[in-house]
Order: sequence, then C-alpha cells, then structure tokens
Amino acid sequence: MLFSQELKEASKPIIKKIYKDPFIQDMLHGTLSSDAIKFYLRADASYLKEFANIYALLIPKMNQLEDVKFLVEQIQFIVEGEVEAHEILAEYVQENYNEIVQEKVWPPSGDHYIKHMYFNAYAKENAAYTIAAMAPCPYVYQVIAKAALKDNGLNQNSILARWFEFYSKEMDALVNVFDNLMNQLTENMSIKEKNEIKSCFLQSTVHERNFFNMSYIQEDWLYGGD
Repeated sequence: MLFSQELKEASKPIIKKIYKDPFIQDMLHGTLSSDAIKFYLRADASYLKEFANIYALLIPKMNQLEDVKFLVEQIQFIVEGEVEAHEILAEYVQENYNEIVQEKVWPPSGDHYIKHMYFNAYAKENAAYTIAAMAPCPYVYQVIAKAALKDNGLNQNSILARWFEFYSKEMDALVNVFDNLMNQLTENMSIKEKNEIKSCFLQSTVHERNFFNMSYIQEDWLYGGD
C-alpha cells in the first residue's frame, strides 16, 4: 500500500465523525444556522490567508519546477478560486461575503490548527511534514463533498448543495499532487519518521473536525475561566 493511501485509511474514522457532526449534517439538510455560517466564513478567511503563507514556505523545499508551479497556482486558487465556495455560503445567509469577513475571528481551535501547520513548516526540513499538516484540509473536504452528493438526505433545493458540488471536484488535483509528493518524499524514510508524519496527518484531520465544530458553537477564548 502506498504511504498516502495508508494515511487516508488511518483517517477514515475521524472523517466519518466529521460527516456525522452537526455542522456537516445541518449543511447537508440545508438547515445550518446563519450564525454558524458567518463564524465559519470569518474563521476560514483567516485560515486560508495563513494556508497561502504556508504554501510559500513549502515552495523552497520543492525539487521539481513543476511542483513549484503547481503550488504557486494553488496560492492563486486560495486568493480567487475558493472564494466561490464562500460566496455560496454568503448567498445562503443573504449577506455580502466581503462585509461578513470584515469582522475578524481567531478562535482557539483555529489558532491551534494554524500553529500546527507552521510548526511543521518551520521545524521540519523534509517537506513531507508540512504536506502532512496541510493535506487533510483538501482531502477532508473532498471526501465529505463526494459523500454528501450520494446521500439521500442531501437537500437538493438548498443553496448549500452547491457548496458540496464545488468541493467534490475542485480538490481532486490538489489531493493527487499531495499524494504523489507524500509518496516520493517518504520513500526512503524510517518507520519512526513515517509514524511521525502519520501522526501529523491525523492531528490535522482532528483539527479539521474541531474547525467545523468551533464554527457550530461559535467558539471563543475563555479568558475568565468560565
């Protein structure tokens, strides 16, 4: 089994839980609250900005010009292409997307996730660690979206169905590139190193779950200890 496939197999139980969690289930049925949607958009706008920055940190670690070119294109996609998915959610809440994200949020779970990616980008020389921290993001969205489109519970009349349609296709190329890079970069690694990378991948998958859940409950910093 290829190492990338091994990572995906290990992440299946977590992704099943993400799918069954209330954020995705409410989105599936077209009943997700406007407050949860707006919180998600604000948090994701902050997340994607940092995700683009981490791509920039990954580029110098690439040996092939083709891989560099693809990552540059991915930065452009984050800046422009993924806004299409955000616009779908803004249409659902009947508010302007740019106005929604004027208000910034930086919740604890999002903070933890972003710092996890930065740590692996800065602390680990081998790009496999950075990719392991980043790859669950597109992979989780891809799997969830494809599952939703086959789910009889999907509310086809809801605008939110278009969000699933977007991610069912737009993540394919990135997931494939990450898979290939992961397999190449770990080819001569020890079992210990591969286990570290697997742990990194699974941690990011858990972070994806926490990100959806934090949006559902509109998580905040409890400085007072309450």
